[in-house]
Amino acid sequence: MRALDAGEQITEGSAFEVFKVFLVRGLTSFGGPVAHLGYYHEAFVKKRGWLSDAAYADLIALCQFLPGPASSQVGMAIGLMRAGYLGMLAAFVGFTLPSALLMYGFAEAFGFLSPLIGSGWIAGLKAAAVAVVALALLGMARKLTPDLRRLTMAAGCAALVLGMHTPWTQLGAILIGALLGLFVIPNKAVETREAEAAIDTKVGRRLGVAAFGIFVLLLFVAFMLRGSPTGIGLAAHFYHAGALVFGGGHVVLPLLETEVVDPGLVSRDAFLAGYGAAQALPGPLFAFSAYLGSLAQTPLAGAVGGLVALLAIFLPGALLVVAALPFWRELQHAPGARRALAGVNAAVVGILAAALYDPVFTAGVNSLDSFAVATSAFLALLVPRVPAWAVVIAAAGVGAVIL
Repeated sequence: MRALDAGEQITEGSAFEVFKVFLVRGLTSFGGPVAHLGYYHEAFVKKRGWLSDAAYADLIALCQFLPGPASSQVGMAIGLMRAGYLGMLAAFVGFTLPSALLMYGFAEAFGFLSPLIGSGWIAGLKAAAVAVVALALLGMARKLTPDLRRLTMAAGCAALVLGMHTPWTQLGAILIGALLGLFVIPNKAVETREAEAAIDTKVGRRLGVAAFGIFVLLLFVAFMLRGSPTGIGLAAHFYHAGALVFGGGHVVLPLLETEVVDPGLVSRDAFLAGYGAAQALPGPLFAFSAYLGSLAQTPLAGAVGGLVALLAIFLPGALLVVAALPFWRELQHAPGARRALAGVNAAVVGILAAALYDPVFTAGVNSLDSFAVATSAFLALLVPRVPAWAVVIAAAGVGAVIL
């Protein structure tokens, strides 16, 4: 199919068509959010011509601006543009289902293997997590803290999160980052070109406002119910994490650690082992929530808990896509909004740096052997064309032998 010109795009299709295409992406898209966006471009811009290059770039910019899993939000937006709200749902289900089922399967296996929690393969997975998060932090820092102002902001937020380990601290760091960005970062540091094509969607402004209102209301309810020892409390923990994660991908790690490890819903060893295993799977990293929900010590157990956690963590991102689409053009080019977002991104780098130290490094590296495994895994990840899943599996295998 020919490539579309700027501003030209095809918007009619069926939800089943969307599901089939995204299911293939969910089964084969290894490599994390950045790689997912590359797969999307090949499938939907170059091969099928569902939207133009310029519209696709505009869509990526929108989803990077919003809290939530950016690559999944781009996918949901493409499904919405192609086949309406059923298309949006089909894109989410198709892309997420394979990794969610695999993570649930790992949770069931982990339950049988829990007496072996100190075994070498678990230690290898935790060491691999150190390498994966370190590489993600390095890539994000290069992009999101390119100057001394933002690097200093990131360092300050990291110190804040490490020094005050409370549920409020990460939210406070994000708000501080937004305020500092608004007043400290100059406009010239966040300049952006005018988009070549507008995003074409049927979402009206009234519906966008309603979606944002629902997002805010559920966030308030989730914050109030996070401590509840019920299934609603489990959903509240994951909705809260999904609503506050900027940058997606690995940034969800510190938020989920606060939501499920600190209250004692999941042990730290089980958390880090599952996070390491998630690196070896295709699809969105947020599917890690299906594993955590399955293991969480709540009345909702197994598959039901995993499903509740999975839906709760993705719901805020979906609501924000619907809320922002009608207003994106104005928001994208507002200097104050761009400065605030730049500050938030710097804070996110700091939060991830804090998580790299505690809990990832402190739990994953506790001997010279585990340090060697983590270092080797990091160096392997730097090699072009070496997939993360192969490195993670190798680290688990080496760990089983020497750790």
